[in-house]
Amino acid sequence: MIIVSGSLYVDADVRDAYVKDCVSVVEQARESPGCLDFVIAADPIEPGRVNVYERWDSDENLMRFRGSGPSSEQTAQIRDASVAKYRISATEDP
Repeated sequence: MIIVSGSLYVDADVRDAYVKDCVSVVEQARESPGCLDFVIAADPIEPGRVNVYERWDSDENLMRFRGSGPSSEQTAQIRDASVAKYRISATEDP
């Protein structure tokens, strides 16, 4: 299992519009083969922060979806980012 998680930072005054513009990306991801979960959400505390969480069954399916990437408008709005990919070898109940 692959998890992609982290934060994007955009100007606070465009954050909510940025998240709204990402709804179609979330829908596309969730319909993609191998997508187990996909969320792009406004952070409840930091005004310019957008939280990203993705869970995929394989690198192949993640990369197939990633091929399109964010639009140039979305990329231009990102001021900073801290996102990492994690490889999970086992899961268990909390």
